[in-house]
Amino acid sequence: MSDEFDGPEIDNTKWQTEPVGNGWQWLGRAPGLFRAENVRAEDGKMKVTVGVLAEPVTHAGKEYKYQGAIIRSISPGGPGMYFETRMKANATGMSTTFWLITKPGKGMRQELDIQECVGDTSNLTQKWGREWDQIFHSNLIRTETGAPGKVQIQDFINTPTKNHERFYVYAAWWKSSSEVQFFLNGEYVYSLRPDVAWEMPAYLQMAIETYDWNPLPEGGGLVATGTQEQRTTQYDWIRVWRLE
Repeated sequence: MSDEFDGPEIDNTKWQTEPVGNGWQWLGRAPGLFRAENVRAEDGKMKVTVGVLAEPVTHAGKEYKYQGAIIRSISPGGPGMYFETRMKANATGMSTTFWLITKPGKGMRQELDIQECVGDTSNLTQKWGREWDQIFHSNLIRTETGAPGKVQIQDFINTPTKNHERFYVYAAWWKSSSEVQFFLNGEYVYSLRPDVAWEMPAYLQMAIETYDWNPLPEGGGLVATGTQEQRTTQYDWIRVWRLE
């Protein structure tokens, strides 16, 4: 699950860039469509560039105008492991994320969000999310077949700069089934404690997507007009450790 991204291509023995397949079905939250073509290895980094689709696409009655991507680990992680990435967010209203989730199926699903932010907010953004362009935000979310809604446990701190202005190292130590500790640039910041045993095998996810609470302005804003650098999320490396 560790990768320095030094090769000429994304290592498909470690990462899946196609949004559908291998038990995964999610194409992205409309109006942002996941496309593997937007992921590349370049300059020793994994880069994901967002943009406007040449033509709108309709899937399951939903219209997609913009494009991002999702990268998933082939191997799962679990308790006792430490996950970290050095990454720089794109500067658009789309997201930059680093998280884990169990595969779809009946019963309970568990999601461990290490970092979730956006590159830009506006007066269209819901009030609670208007600082999400300068944030280290983490969740434990569980859903269960037949149960209403979701159970969410979260915490956050504000980062010294906007997330797109520099690289940060975001990390979580899945210390046990009852505690996850979170770190920013190697410094402990907070812990989350689930209300059930947090021990199901979960897969790393890097999703660059649109959010309904941070809608893109008419025309797409920087997703349409930004430079390639502004529209690109960069993962310098991903390192996963197991305490022995």
